[in-house]
Formats: sequence, C-alpha cells, structure tokens
Amino acid sequence: MPEVIFPGPEGRLEGRFHPGRRPRAPVALILHTHPHSGGSMNNAIVQQLYKSFAARGFATLRFNFRGVGKSQGLFDNGVGELSDAASALDWVQQVHPEAEQTWVAGFSFGAWIGMQLLMRRPEVRGWISIAPPANMYDFSFLAPCPASGVIIQGDADEVVTPQATQKLVDKLRTQRHITIHHTTIPGANHFFEHEMPQLMKAVDDYVDFRLDPACKIR
Repeated sequence: MPEVIFPGPEGRLEGRFHPGRRPRAPVALILHTHPHSGGSMNNAIVQQLYKSFAARGFATLRFNFRGVGKSQGLFDNGVGELSDAASALDWVQQVHPEAEQTWVAGFSFGAWIGMQLLMRRPEVRGWISIAPPANMYDFSFLAPCPASGVIIQGDADEVVTPQATQKLVDKLRTQRHITIHHTTIPGANHFFEHEMPQLMKAVDDYVDFRLDPACKIR
C-alpha cells in the first residue's frame, strides 16, 4: 500500500496505490466522501473498496481530493474534484497502460464525481456508487449512462433519501444497452456504521459477477 504523489490540476495529489498483479491487470479508482464532511481517502468505506479491488488483482488507487491531507489546492464544489479524478485516472493508466478494464467506485460525494467521470472516460466499463447523493446534486448528466454498474444504499439513510435514489435508478433503467443493479441494505444509515459486512458483500458479489467470464454485461 505505497504512498504515491502525482500531479493534479492544482498541484500534487496524495494517494495510496496497489499495483496490479499482471501487466494487463484491470484498473480501479476509488473516490472519497465530501471534504467538508471530513471525507478523505482514509474513510472506512473507501479503504474497504480499495482492499476489495486490490484483493482481486486490480491496479487500485485511492487518493485525496484537492485540499485534503497532502493534496494541494482548495475545495472547488465538485468542478475541480472531477478534474482531480481525471488526473488520478490518467496517472494509474500510465502505470498500467494496457489495462483490460477500468472501474470507478465512489461513496456519497465520491459517487457523484465518479458517475460524472464515467461520462467523460469511455474506457470506464464498470462502476460502483454507494449512497449517491441523488437528492443533493443533479444527475441529469447521465443521459445516456454509458456503462453498467451498481447503486448501493441503506434503507435507513438519513442523508440521501431512498426515494431519490430509487428515482435515479428508475431513470437509468430506461436506457438501453446497460444494466443497472440496485441493492438496498436493510437498517443501514448513510455511513453503514453497523452494516459494513453486508455492504462489502454486495460490492464483492457484484464485482465477482462482472468478472465472471460468463457475464455478458459490458
């Protein structure tokens, strides 16, 4: 889990990187929660996502958005953070230029940034959005959503209403050529404080499903 520093739009960005097990290893980028709510790459869910992808042999990067930890710059209401995420993906792809797949996973604010990133980067073929803030940010940019993925939320989420998330899921499911999975964790709040095992089982089950050679979803 080596510390890495790589260039971003406003200076250096701090991350943790797990190299892939083989030359064409798939790539995964993990995005953290809102910086003004204490979000960082050391968030418990972000760390668990990182470990899950690394355990499957992905070249995996989690990093701090601008102004968090050792990352330079100031919070930019999502605009600059999207540029940070693009720079992070550029960096990990330079390390693994022949990656056979690219995934993006984000939690809350990071889920919103991740879903914007996949609209800009056609190489992203899989995504995981945990508690995407569908009642706080505009997701209309997903028109159409270019890749299949999974949305996971707790049914006791006190920050993001399950109704708003369901509305987002229903909208995405009307689009052709992609498949949107939606998993609800019973009793879980926004931070999955007591349901981390259930959350990660949902993540692991989806990633394993997509990595199965028999899976036809792309």
